[in-house]
Amino acid sequence: MVIVDSTVWIDYITGASTIETVWLDREIDRKRIGVPDLVLCEVLQGVRGDASYRRVRERFKSYEILRCGGEAIAVAAAQNYRSLRKKGITVRKTIDCLIATFCIHEGHSLLHNDRDFDPFEEMLGLHVIHPPSH
Repeated sequence: MVIVDSTVWIDYITGASTIETVWLDREIDRKRIGVPDLVLCEVLQGVRGDASYRRVRERFKSYEILRCGGEAIAVAAAQNYRSLRKKGITVRKTIDCLIATFCIHEGHSLLHNDRDFDPFEEMLGLHVIHPPSH
């Protein structure tokens, strides 16, 4: 399953053209797309206007919404954070630790546009989709 991070969804919804949104547009009907509940929250909290909120909320109902948290993921995310910290890397957002750890734990690939995920890929085995340049 491909997990799409909020960084990509926000660009996709607003019509920004990035290598990630081009990949998503091409693959959205071909791949199994999952949306962790934390990503859904991040995307929805940024939507302005009630009509836009309802439209975006309705659109996300067509994807698999996945429960991302729970004790096992919380503990593993804290361990991953601490492991990276010992190597001199500080991840800026707790949600990114949870999403990366969830993907690693469940064997999902991640499509993102956020450098905070790079150490998870480089040091902890996160599988990241790297779309080719335009």
